[in-house]
Amino acid sequence: MFPGGAPEEEFSDDDVLAGGEVNGNWTPQEKALHEARLKAKAKRRLRRTSSRDSTRESLSETGGESGTESKVAVGDRKSRMGKGRGLPKKGGAGGKGVWGAAGMVYDYEEPDARDPNYDESSQGDTVYATVVPELDEQELEKMVNPIVQEYFEHGDTKEALLKGLNLGRKKFEFSSLAVSLALEGKASHRELASRLLSDLAGKALSEDEISRAFDKVLKDLPDLILDTPEAAQMLGQFIARAIADHALPMNFLDRYKGRVDCDHARAALDRAAVLLSMKREIMRLDNVWGVGGGQRPVRHLIREVNLLLKEYLVSGEVSEAERCLRDLEVPHFHHELVYEAVVMVLESNGETAVNMMVKLLKAFWETGLITIDQMNRGFQRVYDELPDINLDVPHAHTIMEMFVDLCFQETVITKALRDACPSR
Repeated sequence: MFPGGAPEEEFSDDDVLAGGEVNGNWTPQEKALHEARLKAKAKRRLRRTSSRDSTRESLSETGGESGTESKVAVGDRKSRMGKGRGLPKKGGAGGKGVWGAAGMVYDYEEPDARDPNYDESSQGDTVYATVVPELDEQELEKMVNPIVQEYFEHGDTKEALLKGLNLGRKKFEFSSLAVSLALEGKASHRELASRLLSDLAGKALSEDEISRAFDKVLKDLPDLILDTPEAAQMLGQFIARAIADHALPMNFLDRYKGRVDCDHARAALDRAAVLLSMKREIMRLDNVWGVGGGQRPVRHLIREVNLLLKEYLVSGEVSEAERCLRDLEVPHFHHELVYEAVVMVLESNGETAVNMMVKLLKAFWETGLITIDQMNRGFQRVYDELPDINLDVPHAHTIMEMFVDLCFQETVITKALRDACPSR
């Protein structure tokens, strides 16, 4: 209580000072307390005034005018007094849990023998390596199938390697999956699969692993026949080709003598034994899958086309000629068949060959086996070489005009192609 009977909190410092001056009854203790309060109040006013001035200066420098921009951000560690450059402390190398300054290189630290994890026996012998987990059966099939399918497209055995895959004890299943996929594919795929086994034998796969692969395929043969009825015969050809290429041991068939209960497996093994017993002059095992695909040399394909046409002229079976042409699997090379057919007509005597070739080309045209581009290209090649052919066949122009008219009447060629035929 101050003199006058009023409570202390109801009077400010100015009111107390005024009341003391009016009453004039201050005691020495009250006067000293009053002076201390005045000094403290002056300090608070000075502190508030300097804070407002520094805030106004920072806003004037940044151009902020709104009320929200005038507030100091919570957690801002920049100096309120305008000191420092705003850079991190110690260049980013200070503080707890930091990596250190940028560009700092740490020296090798000797292991501490007092460390609880210190192992004296492992010092100096530590080897670091990338560990790839072994694939299970489902993951193996998921990873290997795309590799084999891609190999069937490009035909490069060097690109079909199993780098980066840990097959472990199931390494032989790569060969079994390749053979199973080839049985479901075309003749060219089976040829590529045989080449793959031959190239991998002794390098990525051993004879024992390839033998285990064929053992597995023989065991799964009853299921494979459901999708591929001729799987038994084709598997026998696979085994014979692998033995001839030294991918399988020579005694592979002997291990199955008298131990086969499955009829399909027995048929496959018998087929392989028959092929291996044939003389090399009769049948070459490297051609056991035919001549399909663009992997064969051009001369070899031309020879097969000529043989196809000659057999047709003898038998007259259009369906057999169509099957042989499909087995070649060279749709980009069908213009060669058209060319060879027309040349055979020009070199033949009589109208029999003319009528038969018109019938054959019409059948191929109607089934879509030979496209208009391949048909035009084959005839155009004959047009370009007709002057040279005429040297050996004096009536080549006359026969050519007659043949072209018949092909146009049977809608085998277009009117533009007929009109492009050179006259004598």
